[in-house]
Amino acid sequence: MSMNCKPRCGKIIVLAVFGIAALGLLVMALWNWLIPTVFIGGKEIDYLQAMGVLLLSKILFGGFRGHGGHGRWHSHRWEQMTPEELEKFRTGLRGRCGKHEHEGSDTREGHHD
Repeated sequence: MSMNCKPRCGKIIVLAVFGIAALGLLVMALWNWLIPTVFIGGKEIDYLQAMGVLLLSKILFGGFRGHGGHGRWHSHRWEQMTPEELEKFRTGLRGRCGKHEHEGSDTREGHHD
């Protein structure tokens, strides 16, 4: 990983942690606002229970991007690219994290896609 990419990756990790925490608070607030009033006997939940509901929904429905249908669309798109398009894409990725052409095109020897 390039030195220029480390601060950006750190920011992404911090934002992801705060985003997940905020999503847990949102689930807790919505649950506590709706469930006790809509369902007779519905009880309020605390933050950890809200995170559990969030995790359960991820397991059951496969949301939040990634392993659901979104990931399959990207893999299909990747397979349809020509070799020239793949190289252009890879060059663009290298430029985003500060990797320059003279540093080599791939750090793993013998790697073929």
